[in-house]
Amino acid sequence: MLPTAILFDLDETIISFGSRRLILQAVAEEFAGVFAPVTPEEAGQALETTFRAFWADEIRAEHWRKNLAEGRKLAVATAFETLVDRAPGLTPAFAATFGERFHIYREEQAKFFPGAVETIEELKRRGVKLALVTNGAAAPQRAKVERFDLARLFDHVQIEGEAGFGKPQEQAYLHAMQVLGVTPDETWMVGDNLEWEVTAPQRLGIYAVWHDHLGEGLPPGSLVRPDRIVRSIAELLD
Repeated sequence: MLPTAILFDLDETIISFGSRRLILQAVAEEFAGVFAPVTPEEAGQALETTFRAFWADEIRAEHWRKNLAEGRKLAVATAFETLVDRAPGLTPAFAATFGERFHIYREEQAKFFPGAVETIEELKRRGVKLALVTNGAAAPQRAKVERFDLARLFDHVQIEGEAGFGKPQEQAYLHAMQVLGVTPDETWMVGDNLEWEVTAPQRLGIYAVWHDHLGEGLPPGSLVRPDRIVRSIAELLD
């Protein structure tokens, strides 16, 4: 049975940007001469490893997700430190150039996951109360809401940069539920981030659905246990 309310994440839950590693690799291919002898494949993997570690730091992520473009440049510079011995051209100045190109390239890839809009429309038709709860700076996140005409789908749209708080702060979930007029036992949280959309809401008694959009499964050794795992949010209607 469906719950009374569902809180949805935005990025990599409703909107897809594609594989970050493959995008990093594609941008590295554009600058193959600078990376040589490091191959674009090696560069993509090294950058992805660093990005994962960079954004896994909760304090650092909270700061830089409000200035995503600059945060990505810093993550790139950190990754380049592991490669510069082999490729001297990977300087801090080039890290800024690469980071800016990656940021633009990735944002250009934004599109709905297949079936995402139809699923949300059907949930709304069935009377489920819906909230969009997204982290990030006000301007770029609000631009996505408008670009993809998302406000019409939700009873409440909550953007970290506008609200002044974001996931995994308890207030982010509590405020959204208060607006919808529901309690944790009536609520699901759906998203791709194991901390923000699984662990944190579970502490409040919310049923947590992890969107494993890449189909990679839980990381080895992970102690996180989602209440449910889906490859597509269309599965919520099953």
